[in-house]
This record gives sequence, C-alpha cells and structure tokens, in this order.
Amino acid sequence: MKAAQNKIVSLHYTLTDESGVVLDSSREGEPFAYLHGHGHIIRGLEAALEGCEAGFNGAIQVAPADGYGERNPQAVFEVPRDQFPPSEDIQVGMQVQGEGADGLMNFMVVGIDDQHVVLDANHPMAGKTLNFEVDLLDVREATAQELAHGHVHTHGHDH
Repeated sequence: MKAAQNKIVSLHYTLTDESGVVLDSSREGEPFAYLHGHGHIIRGLEAALEGCEAGFNGAIQVAPADGYGERNPQAVFEVPRDQFPPSEDIQVGMQVQGEGADGLMNFMVVGIDDQHVVLDANHPMAGKTLNFEVDLLDVREATAQELAHGHVHTHGHDH
C-alpha cells in the first residue's frame, strides 16, 4: 500500500539541519504515525512521501518554503520592558507567550536591555533547510473513527 490521502503512515526519522546537527529523531522511541494528506507534518515531507510504500528508506531534503517558511525580518520587534512583570527574569533564549492578531503566540527573546525586550515570532526552524533520513515502516487504511477525528488513534487512545 502506498502513502496517500487518508492512509495512516508509520515511520522512523532523523531530522538534521544544514550542518548535520540532529534536531529531532523518533529512532529511540515509538515510530511516528500520522494521517497522510491532512497537514499533520510539514508540507515538503508529506509531498515527498506521497506514493512511497512500506520499506522505503532514504534522504529527503525540504527547503524552507516547504518546511517552516522563510524567516520574516518583520517578525522581530521591540517591546517596552515594562510590559513584562518586574519580577520576571527575562533572559535571551527563553520563550514567552503573548497576544497576537491570531490569539496566543510564542515568541523567542533575542535581545534585552533596560528599556526594551526584542522578540522574534519566527518559528525556530524558519529559514532552515531540513534534512530527513526516513524509514517508512507501514502504510495502512485509516479507520472510520480516525478519519472522523482527523488523526491517528493509538492503543489506549479514547475520546
């Protein structure tokens, strides 16, 4: 069976950046399973897996536009330091949440001084080429319940 719309795909993967640094991997745990064609994984990886069968293994490179997007310089901005509680120990590299146009958003603190905090709303992997080493383990039909709920059901999963 081939990876296609409404199929459950199970795989192991290792994700590295352009320098070969491992960013994520499923290999030490359970295989990763998803409902194909529903946008549960990044677009470029899902497109590359379309039509692949169990037993496929290989390298898949995903450009930023088909991954987490290009970095948007306008998503980096300053806010007054007094918008944070005085007791909060703001540090570069920490994540904070705030209200955005689309509701609650995550921001990375990328700079700080006495007057301002510089926040970055870009996804941490925006602008990066992603390299996946994939072992496609299984492709199966989704159950009616999985299709109705729009996601994979694993053992012990109940609604």
